[in-house]
Amino acid sequence: MKTIVVFASGSGTNAAKIITYFDAIKTAAVKRIYCNNPNAGVIDRAARLGVSTRVFNRLEYQQEVLEELLSAKPNLIVLAGFLWKIPKSYIEAFPNKIINIHPALLPKYGGKGMYGQHVFDAIVSNNETETGITIHYVNEHYDEGAVIFQANTAVAKTDSAAAVAAKTHQLEHAHFAPQIHQLLDQQ
Repeated sequence: MKTIVVFASGSGTNAAKIITYFDAIKTAAVKRIYCNNPNAGVIDRAARLGVSTRVFNRLEYQQEVLEELLSAKPNLIVLAGFLWKIPKSYIEAFPNKIINIHPALLPKYGGKGMYGQHVFDAIVSNNETETGITIHYVNEHYDEGAVIFQANTAVAKTDSAAAVAAKTHQLEHAHFAPQIHQLLDQQ
């Protein structure tokens, strides 16, 4: 069975979808959640789903977490709402094995500071007519890794940032786990 580790900083809805998806098909499993926010909802979600969480600080992130990952040898490291930049040492240790999901159609609305509500506000402020999600490999720059998959949705003139967020979350929940599945099948 292939192994996945998930890095998350927030509520954990995507992490939960990934866990339940692979629990159902049994070709891979989320072995651990790594979280930099001790108050994140993902911790409780993971516990309810039987997945352990490792909460870490910046100092531990630099070396201890990397050592744990090297020892665990996951097939894929998935960023699901993880807000810290991935160090070059991780990228070098796991080439083309770290992926991220971004709540917009990159290259639009990507880069440092462009996450969550900031993205949805910008989409509405700029009167975009469509948005979507991008699943991409992680490199040393925020949101600049090679695109794996994109899905789009229309944005109506009357859509609020909350409505755009809801549409985006639907796309994330529909596509992220199946795309992870495809990547693992290609390994």
